Amino acid sequence: MERRAEAPPQGLDFTVENVEKALHQLYYDPNIENKNLAQKWLMQAQVSPQAWHFSWLLLNMDKVPEIQYFGASALHIKISRYWNDIPADQYESLKSQLFTQITRFAGGSKIVLTRLCVALASLALSMMPEAWPCAVADMVRMFQAEDSNVDGRARCLALLELLTVLPEEFQTSRLPQYRKGQVRSVLAQECGSVFPLLEQLLQQQDSPGFIKQKVLKCFSSWVQLEIPLMDCENLIQAAFTSLQDPELFDTAVEAVVNAISQPDAQRYVNTLLKLIPPVLGLQEQLRQAVQSGDMETSHGICRIAVALGENHSRALLDQVEHWQSFLALVNMIMFCTGIPGHYPVNETTSSLTLTFWYTLQDDILSFEPDKQAVYQQVYRPVYFQLVDVLLHKAQFPSDEEYGFWSSDEKEQFRIYRVDISDTLMYVYEMLGAELLSSLYDKLGRLLTNTEQPSTWQHTEALLYGFQSIAETIDVNYSDVVPGLIGLIPRISISNVQLADTVMFTIGALSEWLADHPVMINNVLPLVLQALGNPELSISSVSTLKKICRECKYDLPPYAANIVAVSQEVLMKQIHKTSQCMWLMQALGFLLSALQVEEILKNLHSLITPYIQQLEKLADETPNPSNKLAIIHILGLLSNLFTTLDISHHDDDHESTEVKKLPVQQGPNPVVVVLQQVFQLIQKVLSKWLNDAQVVESVCAIFEKSVKTLLDDFAPMVPQLCEMLGQMYSTIPQASAIDLTRQLVHIFAHEPAHFPPIKALFLLVTSVTLTLFQQGPRDHPDIVDSFMQLLAQALKRKPDLFLCSNLDVKAVFQCGVLSLKFPEAPTVKASCGFFTELLPRCGEIAPVGQVVHENGKVLLQAVLEGVGGQASRSLMDHFAEILFALNKHCFSYLSIWIKEAMQQDGFPSARVSPEQKETFSQQILRERVNKRRVKEMVKEFTLLCRGLHGTEYTADY
Repeated sequence: MERRAEAPPQGLDFTVENVEKALHQLYYDPNIENKNLAQKWLMQAQVSPQAWHFSWLLLNMDKVPEIQYFGASALHIKISRYWNDIPADQYESLKSQLFTQITRFAGGSKIVLTRLCVALASLALSMMPEAWPCAVADMVRMFQAEDSNVDGRARCLALLELLTVLPEEFQTSRLPQYRKGQVRSVLAQECGSVFPLLEQLLQQQDSPGFIKQKVLKCFSSWVQLEIPLMDCENLIQAAFTSLQDPELFDTAVEAVVNAISQPDAQRYVNTLLKLIPPVLGLQEQLRQAVQSGDMETSHGICRIAVALGENHSRALLDQVEHWQSFLALVNMIMFCTGIPGHYPVNETTSSLTLTFWYTLQDDILSFEPDKQAVYQQVYRPVYFQLVDVLLHKAQFPSDEEYGFWSSDEKEQFRIYRVDISDTLMYVYEMLGAELLSSLYDKLGRLLTNTEQPSTWQHTEALLYGFQSIAETIDVNYSDVVPGLIGLIPRISISNVQLADTVMFTIGALSEWLADHPVMINNVLPLVLQALGNPELSISSVSTLKKICRECKYDLPPYAANIVAVSQEVLMKQIHKTSQCMWLMQALGFLLSALQVEEILKNLHSLITPYIQQLEKLADETPNPSNKLAIIHILGLLSNLFTTLDISHHDDDHESTEVKKLPVQQGPNPVVVVLQQVFQLIQKVLSKWLNDAQVVESVCAIFEKSVKTLLDDFAPMVPQLCEMLGQMYSTIPQASAIDLTRQLVHIFAHEPAHFPPIKALFLLVTSVTLTLFQQGPRDHPDIVDSFMQLLAQALKRKPDLFLCSNLDVKAVFQCGVLSLKFPEAPTVKASCGFFTELLPRCGEIAPVGQVVHENGKVLLQAVLEGVGGQASRSLMDHFAEILFALNKHCFSYLSIWIKEAMQQDGFPSARVSPEQKETFSQQILRERVNKRRVKEMVKEFTLLCRGLHGTEYTADY
């Protein structure tokens, strides 16, 4: 054999000695480099032809387990992956050798025994059914035969190990699909040889615990082969009995759950009905476990009850005459949902049951009306009880106890409450308005009962239930909401969690408040008060934002107060950055509904302190801390301008009909403010031009304003275009191109604004082309934004490509270059540019000329990408270019593709001339159906990458 660089230094033949040396190196050599070399060499050894020879020798009894294990693994690999290399006349000897080895290891090393069993299992699966028709029965017979050398228990354990790994090996085997189905049905029949043996071992009085343990594991493994549930009946009953034995409990739970949960089980309704009594029979054991705080046992029993209820509720509900026994099972699951203790600290069981309640409800609501009415009568009270149980489980523990919880436990509890919230929202479908009434009555009684003051936890949970429903369901027609809004101010808020829930509840009712504005004053003071508390930051700010968005036309009387409180908390810096930004958005909504002079007055008082700060910062020498302050102020302004929209672009139509304010005269307030601060912003920019984040923040102000104001922004266009041009020609940055794109999108087709925008577009293009000449690889973000700008220009104002001083050829070449970038977003943007450009061949002469002269280079780049240079996720985008070429330059494409495909090894050495020819013909034929072209490209790229027909193609 030739020497290989990656093999270890100790001789390269795959002999027993060399394998042992390499294993020694792998396990004991401290040098990681040597370990890696040994590992690589051993992997080659395992798949080499010599493995058939050395594997058996490595299994000698005088070797250490690590070496024996390697021998057994090598045998498994040869049998499972290289089955076709084994001549049929050697099957029998291979089988008997493996049986012999398994018998020898029956009392030896457990890990080696398991590997040998897996190897024999793999052999059996490959030989079934033709070459070894009764494989499983033979295995059972072989190990039950008396063999004086090996003690009976060890033989029994070896047989159980073999029978356990057989179905597992089947699940992971690489059998082709048609063989898989064939072998599965043979195995399912063979369970007739396995199950009686397992039953006998479980029922024998003198079977030791470890044997019963193995039996249950073996049964668990077999039921996953979709064996008819009625054939498993005796073993399931035996597993139920084993639940009484603490040693066998966990394994018995797995076995019962696996058997009940197999998808096929619902066909055997009679067997399922027989399973209800033994499950109900576990209730006493469950109660005792709960009383003694034995979480493992209560968890296991709950899993069994839920497996039966959740997987088979439809089948069991169908048996109307057995409704009482199913109801008893539902009540048992209810007990599990309401298990005492706080999740996740003193119980982890209740969360297992939540999906069951969804399933049961779906099944009840899917029946025809008569049957549904019967079940609604039975189950509505159950679901009302469920609501009580869930709200009890959602309660926070005492403050003292909660103080001891870890942050991880608090986070798990938060997620658990979200799950409860989702369940309640779902239950509303079944119980409807009556659910809200019952929550409201309970809350009313709690808050008005002076004799027994309630805990805050109780109040919080009821409100949480209300909020869960109001957040997603339209409660505008509910007659209890006015009462609830009346109750909220009566809640004495002594605690952060309760205060948070009060805030979120008010937020969830903001749409209702918009329809009932007289009630706003009931809750707004609470929200403004909460704004001053840093612990309530997220809930108070998001609630104010919702109210300002939904109720803005009813807020003018309160505007001065809202602005004053907001200003105060902003100045005190109570909130984190993101909440400050939300607060500015809230104020933007609020101001949108005022008269122009009111808006200007409020804007003036709101923004002046920040402008003064910014002026001070603009004079300072740049350093990291004043950079953060500048970005913060610019962020506040852009968030304010995001939502401050007096033209009501964002209102839905019905409300604009009723509440549209008189059309404003004079310039837009945002534009007035922007013009006032424009010079200051330019001053800040001049100092920070090198800093991408500051430039981005400046661009964001204008980008948000342009998006919100649309045509109202027009007065700013000339000066903004000039500033952008200066910025970009000093230091090119992606954010400046993105803003240019926005301006092109909104204003390019308006004759009045065309000159400044055209000048800016040409300037950005020429600066970027210079950047390309110097080497664009370091600026994938600029290239990405530039390609999007070009595509936008072609979409909105193709005339830009008619300008005499636009070098269309250079732009085209930049696009081709960008197609070869390693960054997927950049390539995607370049594809977008070409799919806009190619359809313009006919109408824009310079474009047509460039495509006809250079289109072949574009095709070459696209085929390179498809051939394997580009990520597979981009193939749809490349297909779009091919489709556009075919549609708009057909006569050229047919010549170009022929010439390109004639190059040897292009676009990949893995595709034959015939495959290339087929692909070319397919592409040229398909001029209508873009989806077909995408499929062809995917198919061809797999061929080019050598992945066709492999498991990797499953990603598609």
